Amino acid sequence: MSEQSSTSLWVERKPSRIRWSAVLGLLVFYVVLCIVFSILSPFFLTLRNFSNIASNMAYIGIMAAVQTALIIGGVMDLSMGASAQLAGVLVGILYGKGWNIWVAVLFALLIGLTIGAANAVSVTRIGINSFIATLGMLNVAEGIALVLTGGLTVSILVPQFQFIGMGAVLGIPFPIILMASFFIVFYLLLAFTPFGRTVYAVGGNPVASKLCGINNARVLTVLFILSGLAGATSGILVASMLGAAAPAALSGTILTVIASVILGGTSLSGGSGSVWGTLLGVLILGTLTNGLVILNVSSFWQEVTQGLVLLAAVGIDQIRQRRERA
Repeated sequence: MSEQSSTSLWVERKPSRIRWSAVLGLLVFYVVLCIVFSILSPFFLTLRNFSNIASNMAYIGIMAAVQTALIIGGVMDLSMGASAQLAGVLVGILYGKGWNIWVAVLFALLIGLTIGAANAVSVTRIGINSFIATLGMLNVAEGIALVLTGGLTVSILVPQFQFIGMGAVLGIPFPIILMASFFIVFYLLLAFTPFGRTVYAVGGNPVASKLCGINNARVLTVLFILSGLAGATSGILVASMLGAAAPAALSGTILTVIASVILGGTSLSGGSGSVWGTLLGVLILGTLTNGLVILNVSSFWQEVTQGLVLLAAVGIDQIRQRRERA
């Protein structure tokens, strides 16, 4: 076996062991969390409640699935939430101007792809750090959404459109189906395709991946474009659930997205992670919020709790990295 091939295989295999051990630990934690809330409240352990948790967190899950791939690849996209805001606003405004609702949806998705492409150019061509580039795009997209609406909510009461956020297929809420589709696609993409292996390689060691013949810029460009698509999809989903586009509704959601990814065991240093870990991270945060609401805990303390969970997740990630280097 050539040196290049062995390098590529090492980059792929080592993170795989780390991912599944993290997923198992998270699964145990999630089960314990559910048991605790079930003991504290008789209203928690119901099929309807778990369906509500998954449905309400679907837009976070869609963005988190793609953010996982980005962070594994060594970058991140802070503009996803703002892309979602802008997409939802565009659907509402264009429909209000007489556009067909589905044409407006397609245009909003196109804008999401454009934002992702712009982020890719900033990072891969101009050389701006992904944190700074996407933070700037966050302000641009969020600002445009506020300018277009004047900060006001735009109504989108269209039965066909509302199916996206409130409909069901064979009794399964459509938001859950949409979120599951993203996780399945990205699991298959990362685990069973050459492109997925290059994502791990680029994030694990960009210099070595380049020497192995991988086009790092092309890999990151694809990821950023998919990120823009995920952001727009989430914005359309939320607009459908609310029956309106509220420009401030998704403000700050990117923090929950990144918290889900890090809590799920994806390393901030890149090269290691799993979408299934991220899914558990999404469910843990959603379940934590849901349980605290059922127990009538103040929303302020909910923020404190989520912040502590994020700090714990980052701390665990740092400890894991030190053990790997030891």
